[in-house]
Amino acid sequence: MEREWLFEEDHRMFREIFSKWVAKELAPHAEEWEEKGEFPLELYQRVGELGFFAGDFPEEYGGVGGDYRYQVVFSEELAKCRSGGTAAGLVLHCAVAMPYIRDFGNQEQKEKYLASGIAGESIGALAVTEPDAGSDVAGIRTRAVRDCDDFVINGSKTFITNGVRADWYIVACKTDLDQGSRGITHIIVDKGTPGFTVSRKLDKLGWRASDTAELAFEDMRVPAGNVLGVENRGFHQTMHGFQTERLNMAVGSTAAARHCFDITLQYCKERKAFGRPIGTFQVNKHKFADMLTWIEAGRRLAYHAVWLWINGLDCGKEIAMCKVFCCETAVKVADMCIQLHGGYGYMMEYEVQRIWRDQRIQPIGGGTSEIQKEIIGKLLGL
Repeated sequence: MEREWLFEEDHRMFREIFSKWVAKELAPHAEEWEEKGEFPLELYQRVGELGFFAGDFPEEYGGVGGDYRYQVVFSEELAKCRSGGTAAGLVLHCAVAMPYIRDFGNQEQKEKYLASGIAGESIGALAVTEPDAGSDVAGIRTRAVRDCDDFVINGSKTFITNGVRADWYIVACKTDLDQGSRGITHIIVDKGTPGFTVSRKLDKLGWRASDTAELAFEDMRVPAGNVLGVENRGFHQTMHGFQTERLNMAVGSTAAARHCFDITLQYCKERKAFGRPIGTFQVNKHKFADMLTWIEAGRRLAYHAVWLWINGLDCGKEIAMCKVFCCETAVKVADMCIQLHGGYGYMMEYEVQRIWRDQRIQPIGGGTSEIQKEIIGKLLGL
C-alpha cells in the first residue's frame, strides 16, 4: 500500500482492528447521531476500554508507549465514520487535550487526568479561543489573578469542542498583562467549579454531532496547583500543541477527501446518463484524475511532516504547508464530488454533502490558512 512506508507492524495492526470497529460500531449509527446532534457519551468509555486512546501515551498511565503515528491512524480511520462531529469529539480528547497533560503535566496531574482520559473515564477539552481572539492567541483576555494559593479567573471562551460534556478543561489565561504572549498560563479547570458555566451549545454548519460550546468564568477560584506546565509559558505550550493538532487535521482531511472520492467514484460508475455511466465522460474522468492527484500529493506532504516530527526534526514550515494544502484540498474535493453527484449531491441523504459541511471548518480551525501562510513566510525569513 502507498502508506506502508511510514508505519510499522504495530501501527498496521492497530489500523486493521480500529478500522473494522469504526465500520461496525460507528458508521451504522452516524446518521442517527447527526440528526440528534450528539453521539453517546458512553462512546468515550467504550473507546477507552478497547485501548484505542492508548497509542502514544506512557504505559504507566495505561498507554501503549507508542509514537505519534498511532494518532495518525486514529484520525485517518475516524474520517470514515460518517460523522465529522463524532470524529472531532474523540480526536479532540485524545489527540489535542490529553497530549498537553502528557507533555506538560506533573505527576499528580498525569495520574488524575491522563490515566482517566486514556481509559475514557474522563473527557478533556482545550479552551483557548475567545470571542475577540481566534487565531491571535496572544490577544486572549481571560484573566487569572493570583490570590494566595489560588487563581481567580474571569473571562470567556468560544468554539470549544467537547465544551458541554468535558470533565476537565485546559484554559489559557492571561496571568501577566504586561508581558503579552509571555504572560499566558494554562490552568486546568474541573467541571463543576463554582463560577464556571457552559453558556450555550453552539449550532454549526457541520460537525453536527459534536458539542461545541461557549464557556464563561466569573470569579472562579482554582488552586494554584492546577497550573499546567510553567506559569507564563502557556503561549509556547500552545504553539507546541498546535503542531500535532494541525498534523491531525491534515491527515484527517486527506483521509476524508479520499473517502469522498471513493464513494463518488462508485456512484459515477453506476449512475448513467445518455446511455452510459457518467464517469466515462471525459470531463468527469479528468475531475477524478485531478482529485486523486491532489489527494495523493497531500498525503505524501503530510506523511513527510509526520516523519520529520517523530524523528525530532524541525518541521514548522512543513506542518503549516500540509495544514493549508490538505485542509483546503478536502473542501475542494468534496465540492467537486457534490458536482459529480448532480442534484443528488445537494440532498441530505447523500454523504458527500455531509463531508463538505464537516470539512469546511478545517481551513479555519487550528489556525486559519492565512495564519499558516504567515508562518511559512516568517520561516522563509520574509
